[in-house]
Amino acid sequence: MLKACLNGGRRRDDHPAVPVGPDDLAADAARCADLGVTAVHVHPRDAAGAESLSAAAVAGAVSALRAVRPGLAVGVTTGAWAEPDPAARLAAVRAWTVLPDFASVNVHEPGAEQVAAVLHERGVMVEAGVWAPGDVPAYRRWRVPAGRILVECTPDDPAEALADAAAMLALFTPADPPLLLHGEGAATWPVLAEAVRRGLDTRIGLEDTLHLPDGSPAPDNAALVVAARALGAA
Repeated sequence: MLKACLNGGRRRDDHPAVPVGPDDLAADAARCADLGVTAVHVHPRDAAGAESLSAAAVAGAVSALRAVRPGLAVGVTTGAWAEPDPAARLAAVRAWTVLPDFASVNVHEPGAEQVAAVLHERGVMVEAGVWAPGDVPAYRRWRVPAGRILVECTPDDPAEALADAAAMLALFTPADPPLLLHGEGAATWPVLAEAVRRGLDTRIGLEDTLHLPDGSPAPDNAALVVAARALGAA
């Protein structure tokens, strides 16, 4: 699977093609779906453009995406940067009125298992995000099932990111949920190539990188998807 991560925490001053509002996200998602992605991951925004887990922000983004591509799997973040207080984050997820198909939960964040439990109870597939080898034992202590594991290589240095990838992947077995491997920044394309080599799911988009594999600026999310497909991402 190739997932498009459309915006993350980026703003228009980071890149003019970053989709922020629901209509922009929907248009970008449609273009990426036409190029073969089967899922998109977005960070909904409030009226001021800030990342938000509010019911209104999530409903606006998810509804807009489904309106343009009803069969496209839509996921959102539950990152603590959008709502640092664990209790408030949990309350926000409980208040969602339009549910995404999946949501990422960073294992290392306070309250992660509780957020995952609420998502699971509401029928939203949990993506458990592990950022370092030490996150894997913490994930294994969860009593909540995950539908996918995000192996997220956060170092910008490609060699360090690939070493982290190898260390984390070694801790999983075929009995675990499907793994999605990705990097960010300068490590995005080397880690994506490693995911392709290992036959794992991966992702691409302006959330992770603003550049094409040759280092030139990426025009938009669609160009990044085309480049990922050319490297063998399904």
